[in-house]
Amino acid sequence: MRISQKLSLLAVFFMLGTTSCTASLADENQPPKEYVIWLNDLKQDMLNRGISKSTVKKVFSKNYYHPQPEAVKIDRKQLEFALTSTDYINRIVSKPRVDIGQKHYKELKPLLDNISTKYGVQPEYLMAFWGAETSYGTIFGNFSTIEVLVNLSYDRRRPAFFREQLYQALKIVDTYNIDHTKMIGSWAGAMGHFQFMPSTFNAYAVDYNGDGEIDIWHSFEDAAASAANYLSQMGWDKNTPWGMRVTLPWNFDFSQTGRTNGKTIAEWQKLGVKDINKKALNLPKDIKASVIVPEGRKGNAYLLLPNFFLIMKWNRSENYALAIGTLADYFQTGKSWKKLEEDSSVRLKTDDIVKIQSFINKLGWFSLDEDGQLGSKTRDAVKEVQKRAKLPADGYPDQKLLQKINNYNPKIGFEADVKKKKTGQKLHK
Repeated sequence: MRISQKLSLLAVFFMLGTTSCTASLADENQPPKEYVIWLNDLKQDMLNRGISKSTVKKVFSKNYYHPQPEAVKIDRKQLEFALTSTDYINRIVSKPRVDIGQKHYKELKPLLDNISTKYGVQPEYLMAFWGAETSYGTIFGNFSTIEVLVNLSYDRRRPAFFREQLYQALKIVDTYNIDHTKMIGSWAGAMGHFQFMPSTFNAYAVDYNGDGEIDIWHSFEDAAASAANYLSQMGWDKNTPWGMRVTLPWNFDFSQTGRTNGKTIAEWQKLGVKDINKKALNLPKDIKASVIVPEGRKGNAYLLLPNFFLIMKWNRSENYALAIGTLADYFQTGKSWKKLEEDSSVRLKTDDIVKIQSFINKLGWFSLDEDGQLGSKTRDAVKEVQKRAKLPADGYPDQKLLQKINNYNPKIGFEADVKKKKTGQKLHK
C-alpha cells in the first residue's frame, strides 16, 4: 500500500473517531426525561411568579443540562482534613490581602467615609468584605449565574434555596433589562464586587453614583454602597466592633461557651474573661456578648458582639465572620500582618467528624448532616456528648472523644468495664 493511501485511510479513521467522540459528548449532555419534566415545571413556576414570557424564552433557549455540573462538584467537595478556624482565617486574612487592602483603604477612604456617613457602617468593614469576597475586585468568578443556579436547583442537596435564587436572577433580567449572558459570578451564583446573591441584589442594591443604573459589577461606588445599605438595614451598630480575641482563665467552664450563651460584658469579666493582652475588657459593661472556642479549649477564644451575628447573615459561616472581623481590625489599626497560630493537636480528619456525626445520629441524640463539617449544630451535639462522656464540654471533638466513642457500650454507655485486680486468677467481669 502506498504512503498516500495509508494517510488517506488514517484521515478517514480520524474523522470517524472525531465524529464518534462528538456524538458521544452530545449524547452525554442530552437531558434525561426526568430533567425535561423538571425543567418544564420550573419554567411554568417562573411564569406563574411573574417572570415575563420573553425572559423565560430567551434565558432557557440554551441547554444548561450537564450530567456532572462543575458547580455541584464544588458544592460537594470535601477535604481530607477538616478546615480549622485558624486555617480558614489565615487563608482569608493573608499577608498580601492585608498589605494590598491597607493601600486601597488609604486611597478609597474619602469615598468610604461618605458611604459610612450615609449608611452607618465603618469603612474598615466594607474593605474587609470587599477583600474577602473578590480580592478587591480582581476575582469575580467566571461562572454563568443563570447556568449554575439552574444546575444547583436541579441538584438534590439545596434545591429550594437555589430555585429561589434563580427566580431572583430572572427578576433582575426582567426589571433591569440586563443581558443574562453577562451575569457572571461565583459557582454558587454570587455576583459583583461584594458577591451579592440575586435576592440580596433585589432587596438592597442601590444606584449610589446616580447614573441611572445599579451596577455592582463595574461601579465600585454602587457595589460598596449596596453592601453598606444591606448591613445598615440588618441593624449594624457603627459604635461597636465585631468582637475580639480573648483569654480565658485556667478553670473556665467551657459549657458556658457558644453563640447562644449570651452574657453581659460585666458577667464575662466576673468569669475571668480578659482581652488578648490579659487586660480588662474595654467595652460597655451592659452589652450582651458570647464566647466561642471554635477549636476547643486548646485553640483561640473569641468574644462576639452583636455585629458579628450580622456578618453571619451575609455568610452563615462562623469562620467567615471571624475572618471578616480580623481583616477589618487590620484596616482600622493599620498594624502589620501576623499569622494566627494554632495548636497542631486540634486537627481532625473529615472522616473522623463524619464518624462522630454518624454515632450521634444512630443513637438518636441529634439529627446532624453527616458532612464532615464542624458547624454549630455539630459542635452543640458534641458538647452534649462530652458531658455524657465526662469530658470537658468545649464542643470540639478530639482523640479522647473518638476513643470514648470506639469503646461505647449501649448497655453501660461511656462507662468503662469494671474488672477486678489480679489476685493470682484470671481477670473476669
